[in-house]
Amino acid sequence: MNKHPKKEQTFVAIKPDGIERGLVGEIISRFERVGLKLVAMKMIVVDEHQVEKHYTLDPEWRRITGEKTIAGYLSKGLKPPLEDPLAITAIILENLKKYMTSGPVLAMVWEGAHAVAIVRKLVGGTEPLVSDVGSIRGDFVLDSYTMSDADGRSVRNLVHASGSVAEAEKEINLWFKAEEIINYRLVAEEILYDVNLDGILE
Repeated sequence: MNKHPKKEQTFVAIKPDGIERGLVGEIISRFERVGLKLVAMKMIVVDEHQVEKHYTLDPEWRRITGEKTIAGYLSKGLKPPLEDPLAITAIILENLKKYMTSGPVLAMVWEGAHAVAIVRKLVGGTEPLVSDVGSIRGDFVLDSYTMSDADGRSVRNLVHASGSVAEAEKEINLWFKAEEIINYRLVAEEILYDVNLDGILE
């Protein structure tokens, strides 16, 4: 039997720059206001091994990321720094390791209807420069791929959010033990998910 959509879960990590800039409360409030439920959270300082495991959960990540990066350069009329997708991703991964180990990370699991898609919408596009106004990255970051490439670092975009339900499941299993995820009821769920809203006046 398939789970009800309201039980969908997604993984979110507030990256070191989000914590350093004091945006934890603001970011969490965006998810709470839309009706998602926080079911797990912990602050940790990650090592490079954890970062590599996280980004390579998908065995195709290295190839896909390299190809997308090359395509991004070409779409802007620029020459990619390298033509081998795997060589480009190797550089990206090293920069991600430096970024993600530079300070504490706040790892979270959020639950609710269409959690993966809703969180991705709230977070905004990966590149802050072109993220929509109203999204977390669009409202709070002025970084860009052009600037991060010039500086030889990862783009600072505050948050990681799972890209699909399958990816979310793998990431949650990597970052959390089953017993760390709490099953509880929020009063607001009566409004969000009650079929007839027939309990309001009782």
